[in-house]
Amino acid sequence: MYNSSRAPLAGAVPLDCGILISFHQENDLTGETILVTGGAGFIGSHIVNTYVAAGHRVVVVDNLRTGKRENIHPEARFYHADICDQGALGRIFADERPDTVCHHAALADVRASLADPVAYTQVNVVGTLNLLQAARAQGGVKRFVFASTGGAVYGEPATLPASEECPPRPLDPYGASKLSCEHFIDTYRHNHGLDFTILRYSNVYGPRQDPTGEAGVVAIFTAGMLANREVMIHGDGCQQRDFVYVEDVARANLLALNTRGSSVLNVGTGVATDINTIFHWLGQLTGYALPERHGPPKPGEVRAIYLDCSRARQELGWVPQTALTEGLARTVAFFRGS
Repeated sequence: MYNSSRAPLAGAVPLDCGILISFHQENDLTGETILVTGGAGFIGSHIVNTYVAAGHRVVVVDNLRTGKRENIHPEARFYHADICDQGALGRIFADERPDTVCHHAALADVRASLADPVAYTQVNVVGTLNLLQAARAQGGVKRFVFASTGGAVYGEPATLPASEECPPRPLDPYGASKLSCEHFIDTYRHNHGLDFTILRYSNVYGPRQDPTGEAGVVAIFTAGMLANREVMIHGDGCQQRDFVYVEDVARANLLALNTRGSSVLNVGTGVATDINTIFHWLGQLTGYALPERHGPPKPGEVRAIYLDCSRARQELGWVPQTALTEGLARTVAFFRGS
C-alpha cells in the first residue's frame, strides 16, 4: 500500500488497490523528474528542497519511520511507501517515470546494525535492489545517485585522509551493507547501462537531524545541552571525525545530476575534528554549564576518519562552503527554535 499526495493529504480520495491520491494543480517545472527515497528525512529533505529550488519536479518516497511529514517540501509529490515493497515501487515508477533516482532511504545506525544485521541487509541491500529493478523495468532512468558512507565503508582507513582509492574495510554490518549496495549498483551499470554517482558521506550534521535514534553526535549534544541534561562523551573524546554541513551535501547531490559516466566520490571537508572539540564549541554556543563527562567507548567505533574530497572537486566542481563553526551555530539556532 502506498499513499500519493502533494503533502499534506487533506482531501485525499481512496481509489483501487488502497492508493490514496490528492488532487492538485501541477507545477510548471521545466527540469527533470527526480525520485528521492528518504526525502522526508534529515539529509533527504534538504536534497529535495535543493532540487525543487533548481526547478526540478521531485517525487518523494518515504515510509516515515524516521522521516517527518513536515520536512517534505510542499511542491514535492509524496508517496508513503517502503522501498522493501516491490509492488508499490513498480506502480510509483510506472506513474511518475523518473529521470533520476536519488536513493537515501536506509537504516543507518552502526550499533543497531551490530544487533540486527539481517534487518540491515533486508532494508539497505534488498531495498536498493528493489529500486534498481524498478528503474530497469521503467527503462527511462538515466542516473542512480546513491548515498553511501565514507565513515563506515573505509573502517580504519589505511591512509588519512581517506581517498576513494583507499581499500574498503567496513567494521560493522551497516558499512558492509552500504558497500554491498555499491557493488550491486555497479553491476546494473555493467549489465544494463545505468549510470551512477555514489556519494560517500563523512559525518553529516545540521538542521532537522533527529537527536534520537539514528542521530549524529552534533544533534545529540545540542539537544541535551539546550535541555540542560548531562551529555556524555563516549571514550576519551579524541576520536576524529570529518563534519560536513547538510546543505553542502545537498549541493553535491544537485551537481551529481550533471555528471557523465559513473563515479564514486567522497563528500566531506578533509578536516579532522575530535569529539572533545565539538563538545566545547557546542557548550559555548548553548551556554551549557554542566561538567564534561566521559563514558565507555562504543563498540565497533572507528578511531579516526576524515576524507580526501579532491575527486568531487575535480568531477563535480564541489567544495564544502560552510565552516564548522558557522554550521554549528546554524544548527544550534535551529534547535532553539524547534
